[in-house]
Amino acid sequence: MNTLIFTVVAYLIGSISFAVVMSRAFGISDPRTYGSKNPGATNVLRSGNKKAAIATLIGDGAKGWFAVWLALRLADRYGVDETGIALVAIAVFLGHLWPVFFRFIGGKGVATALGVLLGIHPLLGLAVLVTWLLVAYVSRYSSLAALVAAVLAPVYYGIALGADTILAAIVVMSALLLYRHASNISNLLAGKESKIGSKASAGAVKKN
Repeated sequence: MNTLIFTVVAYLIGSISFAVVMSRAFGISDPRTYGSKNPGATNVLRSGNKKAAIATLIGDGAKGWFAVWLALRLADRYGVDETGIALVAIAVFLGHLWPVFFRFIGGKGVATALGVLLGIHPLLGLAVLVTWLLVAYVSRYSSLAALVAAVLAPVYYGIALGADTILAAIVVMSALLLYRHASNISNLLAGKESKIGSKASAGAVKKN
């Protein structure tokens, strides 16, 4: 029962869409209405409001970290084992992808997945973050950086910590990230993918 409660709470935490919340707070349009229509930090950046994009990035990452950190902190007290922690990791990520508070229209999960990895092990999260930054810096494609980081995350974990249920959870998250980036993969192959910093049309991001 406690594992179920932990999992449900994690999903609800993940369902807080900071892209939408911060866009409202900064007075810009709902990110689901312009650019890629993805409620994430990269699309919020297309509004031209860097502060809103940074706040979104921090919020989406923090919720992933917090859910896992809280579960790990309370696990022994409530008898939640490693499988329960793995379920929490997946649940907070699923909450971001399909948030109950926002009609199940969520983001692609890059920042939240990074937060989850930081919660599991700081060095794992750092390795994945460095991978993302290097690929993004060289290519200027956020989506390509996310795809490479998603593929390498379970590899890093497996090499450092071995095979267990946490690794299985990371594999599930990586697979979902690849699935959510299907359109980006098509655009990358066709040479149509937007680069980091590209903006949506000015009219598209003015709040009515």
